[in-house]
Amino acid sequence: MVPHLPAAYNLARWLTRNGHDAEDVVQEAYLRAFRFFDGFHGADARAWILAIVRNACYTWLQQNRRRPVALEDEILNVPDTKPDPEALHLGEVDQQLLRRAIEELPEEFREAIILRELEGLSYKEIGAITGAPIGTVMSRLARARQRLEKTLTGRTRRGGVA
Repeated sequence: MVPHLPAAYNLARWLTRNGHDAEDVVQEAYLRAFRFFDGFHGADARAWILAIVRNACYTWLQQNRRRPVALEDEILNVPDTKPDPEALHLGEVDQQLLRRAIEELPEEFREAIILRELEGLSYKEIGAITGAPIGTVMSRLARARQRLEKTLTGRTRRGGVA
């Protein structure tokens, strides 16, 4: 389960919206996984641990708070080589806009986008983690992408202005 720790933290970070809270949730999730490891029957270990992390996040959120917290980490890393200050600034602005747009998504859309686009999971794996049918996963991803596109470009998919 250790190789999946970065993915577990990433999911917890996006769901809790706080790095310290995400660390606590991941620690709790890994303790749960250790306690119930006999229930793991050799299926997809990544999906199994991420399902536990997801459930731990929602339990934590219900018990602690629902208020939004600013993200500390960035989705995309700015390259170390900074060839053009203007391009660097525009890249930082784009990252901030994307981060805010993802934060504004409803939880079920945000988790689907994080699991698919940042963690690279398949629809089937996302369905196993969230307990949603594959069709629902596909629908959530499509709707999340449409909302992101509308937020970031000010347009709907059909090209209309928002």
